Amino acid sequence: MNFLSALAWADLAIILAGALLGGFITGFAGFGAGLVASGFWFLALPAPMVPPMIVIASVAGQVVSLARVRHAFAWSRALPFLVPGLLAVPVGIYALTQSSPATLRFSVGAFLIAYALFNLFGLARWSIGNKGGRTADAAIGAAGGFLGGFAGLSGPVPLIWLQLRGGSSVSQRAVYQPFNFIVLVLAGVGMLIGGQIDAQVAVLAAACLPFTFAGAAIGSRLYTLVSEALFKRFVLALLLLSGVSLLGQNLMAGG
Repeated sequence: MNFLSALAWADLAIILAGALLGGFITGFAGFGAGLVASGFWFLALPAPMVPPMIVIASVAGQVVSLARVRHAFAWSRALPFLVPGLLAVPVGIYALTQSSPATLRFSVGAFLIAYALFNLFGLARWSIGNKGGRTADAAIGAAGGFLGGFAGLSGPVPLIWLQLRGGSSVSQRAVYQPFNFIVLVLAGVGMLIGGQIDAQVAVLAAACLPFTFAGAAIGSRLYTLVSEALFKRFVLALLLLSGVSLLGQNLMAGG
């Protein structure tokens, strides 16, 4: 009996819903597959399977959404983030191998809550301009790379930082999306080499990819038709609920 056939129908529905919504968010915003999908997948999957699933889904969603901004990539701005980010990916992967499921659920849940509250309360409107320069950008890139290797969540930290830097959402996306894509590809390669992407993960990812691609295509299509502010608040509320759910699981499990 393979892993898919052993899953309960309710669990499979939760997993596929996470793949669909994760792809949709990536198509709309250029990131976020891992943030959204993890809230679903931790409910139905063993914790060690979630980070590699997030990486695969995130890369798949990025492939669809990258077409919208590839012409505007700002490589000169992205490089200070990218180089230390890539160097930090193996550290994150190693930390993943040393963490317990409870630690992983708590880390991701707390991150989801912090990120959602950061945005819901308008802290992203603060501006620091160019303070810290490229040195600070490199530190943020390293943090993003570590989280990419640890949990497939490379995008939010650079995004929050770029929002604090200021500028248009298009110019910010032209930096964080190529960073996110390249870091997640490297994280995926590292997880494959390290054994986190095994046969069970590969089978489940293959089942999820059509839903991720479909979600990303729909999200990209609706990007110009829906109020970005309203949709963003909806997504943040979903992320907040997902984070609370993960922390609740830890409390119920005594973790």
